Formats: sequence, C-alpha cells, structure tokens
Amino acid sequence: MANTKSAIKAARKTVRLTERNRGVKTRLKTLHKQLDALIEKKDVAGSKSAAAAYVSAMDKAVKSGVVHRNAASRAKSHAAKVFAAK
Repeated sequence: MANTKSAIKAARKTVRLTERNRGVKTRLKTLHKQLDALIEKKDVAGSKSAAAAYVSAMDKAVKSGVVHRNAASRAKSHAAKVFAAK
C-alpha cells in the first residue's frame, strides 16, 4: 500500500487513467473490426467512412497519450494501404 501522500494520489490517478485508457483502446479495437468487416464485404463507401472514423479516433488517442504516435502512424498506414491497392 502507498505510504506517502503523493503515492496515494498517484494510485488514485492510475485507477482513473487506466479506466479511461481501457475505454479508448476498446473503442479503437471496435472501429478496427468494423473497418475490417466492411473491407471484407467490399463496401467501398462504408469502408471509407469507417476508415475516417478509425483514423480520427486514433489521432485523438495519440493526443491524449493513450497510443504511441508511431503505433498510430503504423495503424493508419495499414488502413490506407487497403484503399491504395484498389
């Protein structure tokens, strides 16, 4: 258990931030699965809008520090590569 005031505050903060990060990561995974499903069905219009939503959510996650910027860049590149191939 935390002994100092700062350690107690850090423990509270960790719980709060972990919960926020979990929600953001879950949302990203859901958007990615939706994008993959639309690509699988060859729905071009739907997959473009899903890709835009995924990229936007990824950028917001980077801004808040949930996802590393290089990881987001890689994920966005993979999403864009699908449309470049067609």
